[in-house]
Amino acid sequence: MRLRKHVKEAGRKIREIRMFARAMQSDSHPILVQMVPIRRCNLDCSYCNEYDKVSNPVPLDVLLGRIDRLGELGATIITLSGGEPTLHPDLDAIIRRIRERGAIATLITNGLLLTPERIERLNQAGLDYLQISIDNVRPDDVSKKSLQVLDLKLRWLAEHAEFGVTINSVLGAGVRYPQDALAVSRRARELGFSSTVGILHDHTGQLTPLSGEQQQVYEQFRARKSSLFSFAHFDSFQDNVSRGLSTEWHCRAGGRFLYICEDGLVHYCSQQRGRPGIPLEQYTVDDLRREAARVKGCAPFCTISCVHQTAMLDDFRERPRETLAGILDRRRAVDPAFQPPALVGMLSWMFLDDRRRGFFGKVLLNALGIKSKRAARAAGTTGR
Repeated sequence: MRLRKHVKEAGRKIREIRMFARAMQSDSHPILVQMVPIRRCNLDCSYCNEYDKVSNPVPLDVLLGRIDRLGELGATIITLSGGEPTLHPDLDAIIRRIRERGAIATLITNGLLLTPERIERLNQAGLDYLQISIDNVRPDDVSKKSLQVLDLKLRWLAEHAEFGVTINSVLGAGVRYPQDALAVSRRARELGFSSTVGILHDHTGQLTPLSGEQQQVYEQFRARKSSLFSFAHFDSFQDNVSRGLSTEWHCRAGGRFLYICEDGLVHYCSQQRGRPGIPLEQYTVDDLRREAARVKGCAPFCTISCVHQTAMLDDFRERPRETLAGILDRRRAVDPAFQPPALVGMLSWMFLDDRRRGFFGKVLLNALGIKSKRAARAAGTTGR
């Protein structure tokens, strides 16, 4: 199993590089899509507004049609959220279709329904990544997603999962002991998982500033060593959010990021449902371009990190020197002795000079089987 897991991990990395290369080459396809296969949830966390207790699963044939349409639009990552997506009886078939359409398949779950047999089925379906939110060490009135309840599930994942696993904690949710987030993170790393921290938003996705104790916990997360491009720990959005500050940025939701509700409508995100509210089957490349370009009034105090992350990719495509310099500067602010890895230095040399970028960019695109913009125009395609 260990060898198979390493082989799958290598395959994921190659597909992630291809996703990044496509994002650098084309500005008119969705990078990340969140799709709801079922709104019902088996929990009722007090801070969550993304579930109900009564909805039926979306029929499988309907979901497969939506995945096919997203494939036609060029979506590169499709995340299943909810509600609780593991309540859908056809989850494995949904994941398989995502992979068949060439997209990276990810799943956000509370983890309560995971068993060794269920994890093996996710392996066989081709799941790439799974994220579980754990908010405290012991359950309280705010959240039942606790380490005490889920630790056995985490051990099963460590033993059986051939996909990547991330454990996320939410600060600002009102759990009794904010320091629990650090204990959750330590346990995640002990088991070999990635560990991230998010900041609670209100029902419109807007900022809910952290308390003094919560801010201290966030700063401890920020100080931990992580990968150079770890959005959750080092980007300026998260820093400003934690301090209650606004951020000037261009939100590309509706274009580069899509939220598809259980009714099949396209929304900017889970907290801006109804905008634009167009059925997915009617959504076109023109819609993607128009909504990506639209200025959103909710952007300055937005805390939806996945939307920020897609925007950062476009920033890198449009301003590679400035974006890479900003990433490096923020890392040095955390660790003054930081030196960029040799790979980063090589990539900087290859791609941040206009002449070298043209040559090496063609080599990389050819290796990944991606058409250049010029070749795509000649072929009458969008460069996806």
